[in-house]
Amino acid sequence: MSEQEKTLSQRLADIINKHALAPIAFAHSLAVEDAVILDALWRLNPSYIKDIHVFTLDTGRLDPASYQYIERIRHHYKMTLHVYTPAQQATATLMTQKGALSFYDSIENRKECCRIRKVEPLNRALKNTAAWIVGLRQSQSVTRADLQFSEIDDISTSRIKYAPLFDWSEQEVWAYATSHNIPTHKLHDAGYPSIGCAPCTRPVDDWVKGQDNTRIDIRSGRWWWENPDNKECGLHVK
Repeated sequence: MSEQEKTLSQRLADIINKHALAPIAFAHSLAVEDAVILDALWRLNPSYIKDIHVFTLDTGRLDPASYQYIERIRHHYKMTLHVYTPAQQATATLMTQKGALSFYDSIENRKECCRIRKVEPLNRALKNTAAWIVGLRQSQSVTRADLQFSEIDDISTSRIKYAPLFDWSEQEVWAYATSHNIPTHKLHDAGYPSIGCAPCTRPVDDWVKGQDNTRIDIRSGRWWWENPDNKECGLHVK
């Protein structure tokens, strides 16, 4: 085990020990970072991925490959992966009033869609939890450059958000994934460094998984019609 992997294992162990008597959630975005965290938790102790509330968000607009990947995760780790979906009435109202592609029209409309399809389900997934684990990294985008290992996510409940890969490079993430032969999303093989809703995500030119992509904005394929400074869906806005 490399020193880096030891550090990740220690960070995860510290999170679990600190919140031993309180519910912990792990938000799996289906991207490689979360694949690494899930595998590290499993290697630390297979029971952790059963004791922790591991969940993902099905926005209703995912690529078919995402559903296939969810099944691969379930079978590979023999685990329960909880899936949260948007409120049916809110989604129906949005589609009726603004149509299926309103998010292309303005940032406000896009954020409204993200709020209905992502933020509201996330709030349900995190209800009554003391901490949640995410796969965010500093080098993913300009909006995450100041990311730290932990931060208060919700002042009213003192919930803490942990990013155990906050200081990892993309190469380091893929080195772990490759060395342990863990299941990863097949869209990564098609040039997608970031996984999101099908209409809002596209491949990134010149990006190749596992290679040095430090000169490439790996989130440029998300909401590509918007300014990079605003590219967050609301899940990780303080």
